[in-house]
Parts: sequence; structure tokens; C-alpha cells
Amino acid sequence: MSRKATIVMYHYVRDLEHSRFPAIKGLSLNRFRRQLDHIQEHFTPICIEDILEGLSDPAKELPPSAILLTFDDGYIDHFENVFPLLDAKGIRACFFPSAQAVLEHKVLDVNKIQFVLAAAQSPCSLLEEVFSCIDEFRAEYRLQSKEAYSSAIVNQHRYDPREVTVIKRLLQRELPGPVRREIVQRLFERYVSIDEAAFASDLYMSEDQIACLYRHGMHIGSHGFSHVWLNEISQGEQAMELDHSLDFMTNLGVTSRDWTMCYPYGGFDDSLLQMARERGCRAGFTVEPRIADLDLDDSLTLPRIDTNDLPS
Repeated sequence: MSRKATIVMYHYVRDLEHSRFPAIKGLSLNRFRRQLDHIQEHFTPICIEDILEGLSDPAKELPPSAILLTFDDGYIDHFENVFPLLDAKGIRACFFPSAQAVLEHKVLDVNKIQFVLAAAQSPCSLLEEVFSCIDEFRAEYRLQSKEAYSSAIVNQHRYDPREVTVIKRLLQRELPGPVRREIVQRLFERYVSIDEAAFASDLYMSEDQIACLYRHGMHIGSHGFSHVWLNEISQGEQAMELDHSLDFMTNLGVTSRDWTMCYPYGGFDDSLLQMARERGCRAGFTVEPRIADLDLDDSLTLPRIDTNDLPS
């Protein structure tokens, strides 16, 4: 009896070559089309209801080579490029938009960093620029030295060179929040855009577009409110992130009966999982790159592989 599923994680899906930011880390539209063809030839696409039924019923069998597609962050790519192709092939996928980006027309810091990296000519020069900014804030915030930060960041991301890994870690986690936000905003305005609201409107789906996906059978889940590391904030902030994102989905007309959670950056902890369970969360998705096994995996910590792990 098959109880395993390949759950695939997507972010940007666009015509990279002809876009303003061809260096953004994403999947080209042509590769996505080829990947869908590969999926239909070698896998059996399933929907979230199949996963939820399997999690609640140990006797529920999944189809052979079951695959579920998930799309994070709520990009306009998902409505304009992904949705028409999925709809034409009858594939029902999961979408996890970030509520704050949609509601407030703010570019998430994670996206600001990504577009700065795509626009800058040299990661090495950009890293030196980040360290120069750190020098400016060192005394006020008692920041560490360049050497100390560099040596402390030892984990290598499997898709990023060392310099990019250090930049992301510094601007996502290592520096104090006010310092991170100030440096990210400076770099975004220098390399990308001074009109954040306009950029956000071009980057993310609108409420109407997300609601349209839902009406056409796509699953809309929670991605938190402001796309923060949910395992690095207080329990009160965790509760706010969950409740605000659930309010966002309710206002879109999305049912809260079988709601699911996709953790930004894959970050979660025991307190967050408990809060999610108390609020009726049926499934949670991580970024651990392996095949999901409904008999072995916790329902709130299901693994997902990256789109780059699939042939295209």
C-alpha cells in the first residue's frame, strides 16, 4: 500500500530571460512547462484533500508516485503563469500567500534581499557593502566584527555560493532586527526601486486573484502574516502571525475547516506547532528535502523537495 507522496515547493515561475531581473533565483516558464509534462508522464498529481484524508485515515491509500505541487509567497507569477497551465491540465495545487505583502503592498524583506542579489553585479562587493553598513551600526548595537560574523556562519546553502549565504544569513537572522531592516531598505532603494508599493503591486497577487484561484479549486493555505522566522519570535507574536493570516484567508472566503500551514523559511518550533493544532491546522509543510511518508511524518511537519530536484 502506497502512503508516500512527493511534495514539491515552488517560488518564482516566470519568463526569466525577458524579465527585468533575469538573475533572480526562480524557475523559467519553459522549464516549468517541461516539468509539468514530466510530472504527468511519471507521477500521479494529487490534491490537498488526498493528503488530509491520508493523514486522518491510516487505511487511505495514495496513488502510485503521488505528487503534490505547492507554491509559496503569493507571487503574481502564480496567477499569470502557473494557474493557466495547471488549470488546463486539471492539476489542483496549493498556494501559500504572505498576507502582509498582499494587504499592505509591502515587499517582504526576503524578497528585497533576493532582488538586491539579482540586481547587484558582484556578491563579493555586495557583501563588503553590507559589512560597511554594519561598521556604521557597530557601536550603537554592539555588533560583532566582520571576522566574527563570517566565521559564525558555517552552514552552506545547497544552491547558493558562500558570499550569498553570508549575505542572506546576516540580513535575515544574524543582525538585530532594526539593523537588518535598515540595511535591507537601503540596498533595496539603491539597487531595485524607491517605490516599494508599486513594486509590491507588480510582484504579488491581489486579494481578488487569490480568491479566483480558490474558486477554481486551488487550495489556499497560511504562510503566516509577515514572513518571519516563526521559531525566533515570542509565543505572543506567533499567535498573532497565525491569527492574522487566518483572518486574511477568512476575508478571502477561504474555509477554515481544513486549513494548512507552510512555514516561512521552514522555521517552526514546538510552541508554534501546538498553537497551530489548537487552531485546527490539518497539515504543515517544511523545507526538509525528502519524500513525505504519511505513516511516519508528523502531519504538521511534512517535508517538501525543491523544484530543482525534479527533472525539467
